[in-house]
Amino acid sequence: MGDAVEPDRSPAIADHALISNCQGSALVALDGTIDWACLPRFDSPAVLASLLDAEAGHWSLRPSEEGTVSRRYLGETMVVCTEWRTPSGRIEVWDLLPLGEHERGHHIGQHAPAGIIRVVVGLEGSVTVTTNLAIRPEYGLVRPQLMATGDDGVLARSGATAALLSGRAGWEIDPEAATVGSTVRIAAGQRLAFGLRLHDPWSEPPDPWSQDELLQHADDTIAAWESWSELHQSYDGPYADLVSHSGRVLQALTYAPSGAVIAAPTTSLPEALGGSRNWDYRYAWVRDASLTLEALWVAACPDEAEHFFRFFATAAGTRMTDGDPLPIMYGVGGERHLPEAELDHLAGYRGSRPVRIGNGAWDQVQLDVYGELLGAACQLIDQLDELDDATARFLCDLADAAVDRWREPDQGIWEIRGEARHFTYSKLMCWVAADRACQLAGRIGASDEQVERWEAARHEICAEIADRAWSESLGAFAQSFDSDEPDASVLMMAIVGFLPADHPRMRSTIETIAEQLTDEQGFVYRYRSDDQMDGEEGTFALCTFWLAHCWALLGDVERARELCDRMVSCANDVGLFSEEIDPDTGELLGNFPQAFTHIGLVNAAWAIHVAERNDQPHTV
Repeated sequence: MGDAVEPDRSPAIADHALISNCQGSALVALDGTIDWACLPRFDSPAVLASLLDAEAGHWSLRPSEEGTVSRRYLGETMVVCTEWRTPSGRIEVWDLLPLGEHERGHHIGQHAPAGIIRVVVGLEGSVTVTTNLAIRPEYGLVRPQLMATGDDGVLARSGATAALLSGRAGWEIDPEAATVGSTVRIAAGQRLAFGLRLHDPWSEPPDPWSQDELLQHADDTIAAWESWSELHQSYDGPYADLVSHSGRVLQALTYAPSGAVIAAPTTSLPEALGGSRNWDYRYAWVRDASLTLEALWVAACPDEAEHFFRFFATAAGTRMTDGDPLPIMYGVGGERHLPEAELDHLAGYRGSRPVRIGNGAWDQVQLDVYGELLGAACQLIDQLDELDDATARFLCDLADAAVDRWREPDQGIWEIRGEARHFTYSKLMCWVAADRACQLAGRIGASDEQVERWEAARHEICAEIADRAWSESLGAFAQSFDSDEPDASVLMMAIVGFLPADHPRMRSTIETIAEQLTDEQGFVYRYRSDDQMDGEEGTFALCTFWLAHCWALLGDVERARELCDRMVSCANDVGLFSEEIDPDTGELLGNFPQAFTHIGLVNAAWAIHVAERNDQPHTV
């Protein structure tokens, strides 16, 4: 399969829009093709994957004649509305993953069916529409058997996956190609819906969704997202529309049954076209916790943040007295074992191989996770109910583990796959762990002896960072102890409150990163040191927002806004950001959309908002 794809056939990463039901996800390209879909969970094997190989499954729906196209999200929802104008008329196509019947408010996605719904709405004249579905379960490994069922359904069976297509009579089945299609004329005022519904292959298939059921699901989903958005309208600062939208994106990347927020809904979208830096991001990283909670505090409300924290407290909720490190990431159901494998049958996005599932970083030692969780708890403490004994003990254990282990080397925030080092960011977050534990001591039932240890460790870590992380030759805090390599992660020293941004060493660090780690646009690279990986990577969107955040903390609002404006211009037409940006072409790179980038936008916007009010920025 993999050798057949042409490198330039895949749409640009920026051509995609996300649809989600807060359990699974799909991407819709601007040409009307759904070329990535993972159902029923974000980390389920893809049933449509032509994003990674032309033969790995797609669902196209578009006018039969040429026309112009534009799109948006429908109101305050995550329903994609694509408008097509042709010589004969005008239509809209609504693409969505259905939410549960009558779900509203904070709890959307708890009972969402595993399916995709596409609604064609006639607006002017009449337009001939063609749709073609090639479902390919298990990342394209399986070509299913197709058979008509009922008056307007097609059943696809392929071992572990079964799906039912519904929407109209007269589907054209091609058993050799394992595809099913239809052509229909839509006049102004008409609505016609198509649905793909996954179900248990070992039980009797359900009846095909009727038109009334499909349209009711669509209307329910729109109402559900609107009801969620109505509860999250408190922010009125800079970039308000994008901040509000980013809150919805974070909700769309949340697995509602557990509260886990995934890093991105895709795997193996490359950090450089044709390169091998291709990773699976469909999991929940502990390090995202503090910044995600900060973003939700601004763009959403504490209910979602509390749900997110409770996921980590439950997934990671074990005594650490045996000395084992805290896991850095989890599956959306709290799974810990996430071994990495390569799918050799897939060509990869524009020839970028290998395609990976799972993530080899799952068992790395990364000491920053203790600080991330305690930072999250400190942020949430006023919204949390009375802590039960197990959760309070867990938070104490986190602080004790950070104090016990902070002197050890680790792989760092960027999950370096080479030799462990004493990364400055890891030490910083161990300081955060001790600092926040001291603040929480009364709420988590810490003993006087524990608090004394935490306070002592906080001062010791601070002194060690000041002594060994500072590089006189660099004029900045460096990537790791006793090195001279710059790293954008040290910007977090100002953001978490380790040093004020206007401290001479911190100001010099910010200026050094702006001079040495940026491209011509001012976008920031994570680092430029050898990470023992092949190939290059683009500028890192999150790090660029960190720099803007730091300019705001310094009170340089004009510089912060200029950088944010340039970054915001890199969002695609529906306001979504990727992980990285190609410094030569400006093309979006990496898994998409990227939660961390949207988090960075929200937090930078908040810092600018507070700086403009001449107030002290809120910090985690």
